[in-house]
Amino acid sequence: MKLKFKIVSHRLLALQIAIISAFCLAIVLVGLHFVDSEYTVLVSVLAFFAMLVAMYFITRQFIRRFVIEKVRPIYKIIRSAQTPRFKEVVKASDNLIAKAAEDAEEWAKKKEEELDFLKRQENFRKEYIGNVAHELKTPIFTIQGYVSTLLDGGLYDESINRQYLERTDKVIQRMTSIVKDLDAISRLESGELKMEYTTFNIIDLVNEIFEAQEYLAKERNVTLNLEMQQPKSLMMVYADRTRINMALSNLVTNAIKYNKPEGGSVRVRFFDMDNRWLIEVSDTGIGIPQEYQDRIFERFFRVDKSRSREQGGTGLGLAIVKHVVEAHGETITFKSTLNQGTSFSFTIKKGNVR
Repeated sequence: MKLKFKIVSHRLLALQIAIISAFCLAIVLVGLHFVDSEYTVLVSVLAFFAMLVAMYFITRQFIRRFVIEKVRPIYKIIRSAQTPRFKEVVKASDNLIAKAAEDAEEWAKKKEEELDFLKRQENFRKEYIGNVAHELKTPIFTIQGYVSTLLDGGLYDESINRQYLERTDKVIQRMTSIVKDLDAISRLESGELKMEYTTFNIIDLVNEIFEAQEYLAKERNVTLNLEMQQPKSLMMVYADRTRINMALSNLVTNAIKYNKPEGGSVRVRFFDMDNRWLIEVSDTGIGIPQEYQDRIFERFFRVDKSRSREQGGTGLGLAIVKHVVEAHGETITFKSTLNQGTSFSFTIKKGNVR
């Protein structure tokens, strides 16, 4: 929707109409000049100026009464719908039509932008709800099937009862993980999750994450490496320990899961950036195709959906990482090469060394 106006004041418009009318009269009077009369030229000149003045005031009054007074209510609506700085409505002036035209075009443009934004939000909402429903539907149906089998007599069959209960437990754990991630990202986005800043040793935190992921790393034949350029005692940061733990855990877990099938390595490195540490988590895995790299921080987005679900991913990990880092006022970047690996880097403020 694009509005175009020829901006002109009502006085100028009246003058233009008056001149056109006067010239029309002049043409008629010039024709009368060829009629023999000693007063023809004088009458023609006087009639021309009389018509010019008369048409000017008549046209101006007509525009003021039938155009400006109609435009004014619309103009007030446009002004009232705009930002608070427009507190006063312009009174009748020479430029009312011009200003109304400018404001109408600006108002229409803003409304078009707002409409596009609302459409994007609605599409995002639908996609988000669809993704949540899809993620929860599969485990719910799986649990339902296991429980129905057990109730139908499988509970008394020792060959399957424990097996089905263990499978049900795994599916419930996956549902719990999805719900926790959804709760975390919702609270981060809404600002309800307040940061609790403390000073702690980042190396101790990375070692805890490595210990928690040790079994998964061994299962996938992935080695975990920690590299630092400073003594451990100097590696203090000022941040929310729980949230940084959440972010680093997601990055390390992804680096293990999406490493090469024949085995690879995950490396966490630190770089001194004056008053900040740059933390890099890199792997030697499958990498991310170029066409998907703009979307990896989107909720529920997966490059390989079937493989991700098979490995237990919720599709929320990187979205949570991004929100956690940005909640600290920092930035996260990444680089990836297909079949060579991916590295994520983010900054974190240094803490006072004790």
